[in-house]
Amino acid sequence: MTPLLALVRKELLVLFGSPVAYLTLALIGTVTALLFFDHLRIYNQILFLYTTTVMGGFDSGTIPDYVSVRDTVFLPVMEQLALTLVGLIPLATMRVFAEERLRGTDELLFTSQLSPAQIVGGKFLATFVFVSLLLGVSFVYPATSVLRAGLGIEHLLAVYLGLFVLGLGLASIGLACSAFTTSQLVAAVSAYAVAFVLYDFGWANSFVGESVAVVLDRLSLHPRFAGFAEGVVSLADLVYFAALCSACAVLARLSLDWLRIR
Repeated sequence: MTPLLALVRKELLVLFGSPVAYLTLALIGTVTALLFFDHLRIYNQILFLYTTTVMGGFDSGTIPDYVSVRDTVFLPVMEQLALTLVGLIPLATMRVFAEERLRGTDELLFTSQLSPAQIVGGKFLATFVFVSLLLGVSFVYPATSVLRAGLGIEHLLAVYLGLFVLGLGLASIGLACSAFTTSQLVAAVSAYAVAFVLYDFGWANSFVGESVAVVLDRLSLHPRFAGFAEGVVSLADLVYFAALCSACAVLARLSLDWLRIR
């Protein structure tokens, strides 16, 4: 086993050796189920109103186009699931670098056969594996709604790809925050704050000019994810998330140099 694979294996064992990983998986599964069935309940209530004499005896053929599984269940669940990831993923990333610094075991990594870039790459890779598992758990019910509604496997794959790159972007932000502190609490709170601010700059539109608002919109996570939720895969959006992950990895790499200088 190469040193890099050994580091990835060690990170996964440490992660699943703590209750945080299982708590995060349980929370994402529970939250997704609650969101899905709540929106499904609302959808069924709307259908009931349109197909009873209370609304004048409408039949299923007169139901408006906007009353659909896609618009009433699927898209709202995707929006809320994305926000749920903003809150939960920092729980999985807060310890990755911070705990090493707190315990002083990072010095062992520096004396190993791994280069600083490999150390960062191994930790990012292990975290990405966990995020993939997290997204697999969270996508069970939304996937059901897509298939049952006849939206198509292409739409399903596009949305999962969107959730996947969004999750990797959020995990990268959390890892970069964890790399600059010894406190897991500080790492989690700072990751949540950065992700929440970066998620949507729409609130700043009334305070800045139109040109600045356009730039902020292009830097926001939400507009980039929204296209995937609609079933549209854009190369520009994929490049955006790849650039975000790369920038966070560079910051984490610089943190190791800063630590060694100190």
